Amino acid sequence: MSAIIQIENVHKVYDTGEVKVQALRGVSLEVHPGEFVAIMGASGSGKSTLMNILGCLDRPTSGVYRFDGEEVSKMNRNQLARLRNKKLGFVFQGFNLLKRHTAIENVELPLLYAGLSASQRRQRALEKLKLVGLAERARHLPNQLSGGQQQRVAIARALVNDPQIILADEPTGNLDSLTSEEIMAELQRLNRELGQTIIMVTHEHDVAAHASRLILIRDGRVAEDSPNLHPREAKRPHGEEHHGAANGAVLQAKVLVE
Repeated sequence: MSAIIQIENVHKVYDTGEVKVQALRGVSLEVHPGEFVAIMGASGSGKSTLMNILGCLDRPTSGVYRFDGEEVSKMNRNQLARLRNKKLGFVFQGFNLLKRHTAIENVELPLLYAGLSASQRRQRALEKLKLVGLAERARHLPNQLSGGQQQRVAIARALVNDPQIILADEPTGNLDSLTSEEIMAELQRLNRELGQTIIMVTHEHDVAAHASRLILIRDGRVAEDSPNLHPREAKRPHGEEHHGAANGAVLQAKVLVE
């Protein structure tokens, strides 16, 4: 199967005026559909810079980045924005939910640029909330949700445009260990049951161990890239609650859409 991401000899240099900082020093890698990749590295290793380039939030100084066969480095700003909106879903450490908007309104946000009607946006958003077991929380504000629930709303938002890749940047960084396990179980389920391609950046080895491929970035280079033959199995602490929510979501969906 063809790679969805191809990075070839990518360098990134930040010129502060007084000193040049080489964040990436000739990184090359491929990501194929259906992979769950963890990119690890210490602070300052270049892993966040790599994630920003993969997410089309930054451009390499040199080298080639191809996404689904298209050379990203040659795209203009509007083309990059369309790629981000249609083909990439983002999950951040800080959730990045709008505090005055409900869960379903937050999930709808990426659809505002897709030309869908209000009812179509509402239905699509509710389907994704159902997928992560939060249909019954659709009308709740972020401050009425736990940290784990907020991150699951963020995952639903990342999924709402049916992206080819989810980019998760330290997705458990603001969560306790029990809730982190819940989020990792969610990501593993999306990867295994739906075949969702996931690229996750983390500095925590315990979190990275859930992925099926491990990439270590050190001093701006790929130090290691190997399959994880025995991924750590995440256990959902609130499994019954999640499945119960999913089972009841059809009726809830009908009420909210109508």
